Amino acid sequence: MALRTASMVRRLGKLLAAGVLAAATTLVGVVATSTAAQADGCYTWGRALVSGMTGEDVRQLQIRISGYPGYNSELALDGSFGPATRSALIRFQQAYGLTADGAAGPQTFSKLYALQDNDCTPINFTYPELNGCNSTWSGGAVAAGTAKFNALVSMWKLQALRHALGDQSIRVTSGFRSYSCNSAVGGASNSRHLYGDGVDLGVGPHSLCRLAQQARYHGFTQILGPGYVGHNDHVHVADSPSRFWSAPTCGI
Repeated sequence: MALRTASMVRRLGKLLAAGVLAAATTLVGVVATSTAAQADGCYTWGRALVSGMTGEDVRQLQIRISGYPGYNSELALDGSFGPATRSALIRFQQAYGLTADGAAGPQTFSKLYALQDNDCTPINFTYPELNGCNSTWSGGAVAAGTAKFNALVSMWKLQALRHALGDQSIRVTSGFRSYSCNSAVGGASNSRHLYGDGVDLGVGPHSLCRLAQQARYHGFTQILGPGYVGHNDHVHVADSPSRFWSAPTCGI
């Protein structure tokens, strides 16, 4: 009960902070460059971001809008605010009813603060949810820190998918796996689960086909679902180096 109460207090604080920032947007406009108020314990942007800028603050923005690259596209997390980043930002702004000008200022940051928890995960997904088969993030195909970061990016893509599906829950059934865990569940030897970006989704408020079809718009280069061998009971999404979609039952 204490943990639940603390979480509720933290969420309320974030909502209040978001309201303050939204009010500030009305007064100073989206081009304000003063440091935004600390919204939570994750990350705070200190300047407005527009096309042509570079830096870690741009990369942090890219992580959070990585689920808005458009159909069959993926947003590079390179810290460079180019045309693809601007387009993804516009889609994010449109999705949440913000001024869709392709510039990240107080209004955009306010929404991002409201969407992230103190550990930088989106509010509707958690690290334990993406790592239910292991005690740590080690033992996979990449270093533990890389696997955890890959899972973080996947969660932001899932957050975008969730919002596009009416903000109804998405049921995660499997995430990161060490080699031993992957072997125990009969996973493929080259499974993206070993890299931290592979996520399996089960039936919930949405059908598997609905999940697979919508996932095409949110930065997943690998989508496997009904009709593909071994995937009739779940949808697998991942960030594979090469694009491969196959869910024949769903027309993919």
